[in-house]
Amino acid sequence: MREEAGKVLFGVSLIAFLVLTWHPLHAQDANAGLSGTVTDSSGKAVPNAKVSVKNLSTGQSTETQTDSAGVYTVSNLAPGDYEVSASAEGIGTSVSKVTLAAGAQQPLSVTLTLDQPAPVTPSAAPSDNLPNAPSPAKTEPSLEDLGFSKAETQSNTAQQALLDKRTRMLKIHQRMGLITTIPMIASVITSLNAGGKSEGTASRDLHVALGSLTGDLYGITAWYAIRAPRIAGTETRGPIRFHKAMAWIHGPGMILTPILGAMAFEQKNNGQRVHGIAQAHGPVAIVTAGAFGASLLSVSLKF
Repeated sequence: MREEAGKVLFGVSLIAFLVLTWHPLHAQDANAGLSGTVTDSSGKAVPNAKVSVKNLSTGQSTETQTDSAGVYTVSNLAPGDYEVSASAEGIGTSVSKVTLAAGAQQPLSVTLTLDQPAPVTPSAAPSDNLPNAPSPAKTEPSLEDLGFSKAETQSNTAQQALLDKRTRMLKIHQRMGLITTIPMIASVITSLNAGGKSEGTASRDLHVALGSLTGDLYGITAWYAIRAPRIAGTETRGPIRFHKAMAWIHGPGMILTPILGAMAFEQKNNGQRVHGIAQAHGPVAIVTAGAFGASLLSVSLKF
């Protein structure tokens, strides 16, 4: 009796053991694996590369690294579609997709490639006024705008720095020229009431003060144009040629006008009528102002 009971108990225990162990073993057999080698673009194995295996259905990721031979292995993966990402600093990245079947060990070797830089948008076409008056559409002109080849510009950083300095100084020259027009116009207007015989009249003194201010500002304006560095091999063209031609008129005029004005001022203060070369003060001042205005408009207006 006891022998039969022992047999029954052994049979029940065996069945229970098989039931309890069958499902885990079955699940383990159903899992898949992934392995391979990570190499660079030359085919050399990459050690310590980061490998991420992402289940596209669940979004769950498994992380690992390659060994000293560039080999990685990931096990216990559920069957399905996966995204495999590999990367190594300074070498590159790689992204692949693979489908894993139940119980299979899927091989997948990847090659790392460097990321391509973003494309550079080509710059706008150069203006006819470069390098003397850069187009408002560009911040600074380049050596290529002046006709230099790419090979020349790549090894000519000193020339580019010189061009940048010239551009900055000419911008100041242009702004100072605009500022100079304010006292110049006011000086021309007050000259209409500066011809009285009364010594030390307010209109005459104001006219002299405005003329002196105009001369000082003009000197600063001219200094920036004269001291701006020249770029060898460039040619002046377009409105800049006219701008420089007018300088040969308003430049000497700015010197003669205050000299003739001082002579006329002294004659008026002495109760005399303006005579001699001092009579040319008014016409010289008008021609000078006209040439200065034309020179300014030639680089301020597009025609």
